[in-house]
Amino acid sequence: VQLVESGGGLVQPGGSLRLSCTASGRTFVSYAMGWFRQGPGKEREFVAHISWNSEKKRYADSVEGRFTISRDNTKLMLYLDMRDLTPEDSAIYYCAAGGIYSGEFYPNDFWGQGTQVTVSL
Repeated sequence: VQLVESGGGLVQPGGSLRLSCTASGRTFVSYAMGWFRQGPGKEREFVAHISWNSEKKRYADSVEGRFTISRDNTKLMLYLDMRDLTPEDSAIYYCAAGGIYSGEFYPNDFWGQGTQVTVSL
C-alpha cells in the first residue's frame, strides 16, 4: 500500500486542521492505521491509531481530547482532525499502515512522505 499525506500548513495557536492520508491498494482495509509526528530535533512519536474497522482507537496523552482519528475504507482515506493546536504540535506528520497487538500499534514499512504542520502566530 502507498500512502500520501496532505492537509498540513501554518495555523495559529488554538486553530484547527484536518490531515488526510490517501492510500492506494485495496489492502488498505486490512491494515490498522496510525499517525506519527516528528518535531524539530525530536524523535518520531506516536500520535494515534485506528483499527481496520474503526472499532479501536488510541491516542497519545499529549493529543487526547484534541485530536480525532478516523478512516473511510470506501475511499481508502485516513484522517486526523486536530483542534486547539499549540506550538508543541508543530511537526511533520506521517501516516503509517501496520497492526495492533496488545493495544499497541506496530507500523510496517508502509509510510507516507509526511505533511508539515506549523503552529505559530
